[in-house]
Amino acid sequence: MVDTAFVDELASGSPTPGGGGASAYAGALAAALGSMVANLTIGKKKYAQVEEEMLEIRTAAAQCQARLLELIDEDDRAFVALSSTWKLPKGTSEEQKARNDAMQAASVDACKVPLEIMEECTKVVELAGRLAKDGSRMAITDAAASAVIGQAACKAAGLNVYINTASMDDRDLARSFEDRALELSTRFEQRSEEIYQYVIDQVKR
Repeated sequence: MVDTAFVDELASGSPTPGGGGASAYAGALAAALGSMVANLTIGKKKYAQVEEEMLEIRTAAAQCQARLLELIDEDDRAFVALSSTWKLPKGTSEEQKARNDAMQAASVDACKVPLEIMEECTKVVELAGRLAKDGSRMAITDAAASAVIGQAACKAAGLNVYINTASMDDRDLARSFEDRALELSTRFEQRSEEIYQYVIDQVKR
């Protein structure tokens, strides 16, 4: 039942997929858990009052999942584009400039993809909070798992931002990427812990 292809490829000696792809994959799993909680709530008489909310959450979670899976390949392509610039000739000053220009452009793209992964993961955490509160109690721990995994995936993706900004000549742009990564990684950090603790308190009653 379990398709190990992605995990096997991740474990190989190839540099792709790497941390960015793994973060997107983890985020997609967190979104899928959110969809599961919504599906276990929809159609139950006990939760009729939140039916519309659960339908909305299920749609949003499915969209996050689909986009995060797409971002696995986009992260691979961004890395391949960047790494290809390392092989460009640098024998003359003109070649050095062309090589550096190509590296700078590729580094920008290599920052944008993990930032989008982070944005999608913050959406997943937000949905997980609503699911923990209003979703089926039978799946309340799955809602918490979605929040925790989504937050971890967000922070992990941020590492790809920092490693790419380190080699950027435009320090103002680099700092803007770093500031955005910090904002996203901390936006729901406390919220994720609150969801986790809320669910622990609920199940230990």
